[in-house]
Amino acid sequence: MGTSGNTEANIKSGALTQVADATGNWVDTHAPLWSRPYLRLARFDRPIGSWLLLLPCWWSAALAAALAGDVSRLPLILALFLVGAFVMRGAGCTWNDITDRDLDAKVERTRSRPIPAGQVGVPQALAFLVAQALIGLAVLLQFNRFAIAAGIASLAIVTVYPFMKRITWWPQVVLGLAFSWGALMGFAVILGRIGLPALFLYAGSIAWVIGYDTVYAHQDTEDDALIGVKSTARLFGAQTHRALILFYSLAVILIGAALALSGVGISAWIGLSAFAAHLGWQVARLRIDDPALCLRVFKSNRDAGLLLFAGLLADALVERI
Repeated sequence: MGTSGNTEANIKSGALTQVADATGNWVDTHAPLWSRPYLRLARFDRPIGSWLLLLPCWWSAALAAALAGDVSRLPLILALFLVGAFVMRGAGCTWNDITDRDLDAKVERTRSRPIPAGQVGVPQALAFLVAQALIGLAVLLQFNRFAIAAGIASLAIVTVYPFMKRITWWPQVVLGLAFSWGALMGFAVILGRIGLPALFLYAGSIAWVIGYDTVYAHQDTEDDALIGVKSTARLFGAQTHRALILFYSLAVILIGAALALSGVGISAWIGLSAFAAHLGWQVARLRIDDPALCLRVFKSNRDAGLLLFAGLLADALVERI
């Protein structure tokens, strides 16, 4: 069997301490050995996706609190969104790995994930999925009935997303619908309604997700072409920079419309300007033929989102109260 056979045995036994597209982290170095495959299923070794799911939640909570003129519940709501985003992203990734286990086994970057590597069976993964979903439900039940219904409605999009890459060149749109749902949730929780500012914020977040996930998908274009997986990265190809300018510009314009409708102050506009500048830096920096750089640029979207959140939070705390 040689070296490749030993590597395969190590993966299946759990001796391999990292998934191929992860870097050294607490899961790989400190988590109990028995828990590592499950933590990797939930992507706790790669929390960037949880941050990207969380940030639209935080944007909407800060903006809705400013509209309500009441930030007394904001710290608790932000904390609940933090927990909810991490566990529900974990549940979504577990579902994605269950449905994509055969495709993951054919892609160099994903074949070391727990299910195709044989570290976790599908029944165990399903049980872990249910456990995470129950924690997410416990968080959701802390909110009002309208917010609970809105949160449950998002599950339909999450359920169908893994299949979209098989049938459309635009799976990033469906990911955007799912990952941007938090842009509605802050309004649902704090105001008990979803109005035009929430819808514009949601639309802007969707455009942002399409952009950054196109960058992410450029890591796998060669493998995706071989196995027939579709993505906007393959669709745009050499025109990716132009597409990013379009979608990132849409994100800034639509989010700006949400801010204008909300009557925000200078702090929020500074946050949006910093967000826009960061997106421009991404487009200038990106080289789609460099997978490592694509991953770094993709991950930098956490910082872009935090810049916008800082502006919205400052507006809620300083300019409205």
